[in-house]
Amino acid sequence: MTPVLWSFRRCPYAMRARLAIVASGVSVALREIALRDKPAAFLADSPSSTVPCLVTIAGEVIDESLDIMRWALAQHDPAKWLDMPVDGDDWIARCDGPFKHALDRVKYASRYPDTDPALHLATACAFCGDLDAKIDGWIFTRPTLADMAILPLLRQFAMIDKPWFNAQPWPHLQDWLERFLASSELAAIMAKYALWRPDQPEINFP
Repeated sequence: MTPVLWSFRRCPYAMRARLAIVASGVSVALREIALRDKPAAFLADSPSSTVPCLVTIAGEVIDESLDIMRWALAQHDPAKWLDMPVDGDDWIARCDGPFKHALDRVKYASRYPDTDPALHLATACAFCGDLDAKIDGWIFTRPTLADMAILPLLRQFAMIDKPWFNAQPWPHLQDWLERFLASSELAAIMAKYALWRPDQPEINFP
């Protein structure tokens, strides 16, 4: 038996889960889905009906991306991503809370007609400015869970308007993101897979 990971290639939360799985070397059965047509088997597994969702060999369901990252790294963490200062969790919380809230209302402004995208852009920019001031190569002295949890969401924000993002006064943040975009870690998780079907063999990942 192999753990099952329900995933969607471009989802930043699923990306961070796959990053940790690759880093840990833990093997899972990767089940790629289309969010517009979620399979019944996925809906039966995921209490939240969102990706990523991991089902362990014991049948435990983990459907929060950070919990999946920690689950994988608890089994094997050769790069010591979990060994980070305590304020790493604070940076992740700011990313997943105010920053992602603002990001969604900038990227998907038409879904939130009663909000002001400019105000949310200012919130996102404030986070980026603070993070730029913190980064010296990495958030801490080397890659940790905080870097790998935040980078997929920063990528999503930057890709809303990459020329605009590149023109902002965030040199450390921009360099950090560019190194991630060119990294073997990102390449390892962004291969394209066929959508899962119950009559097809499982895809072993990584």
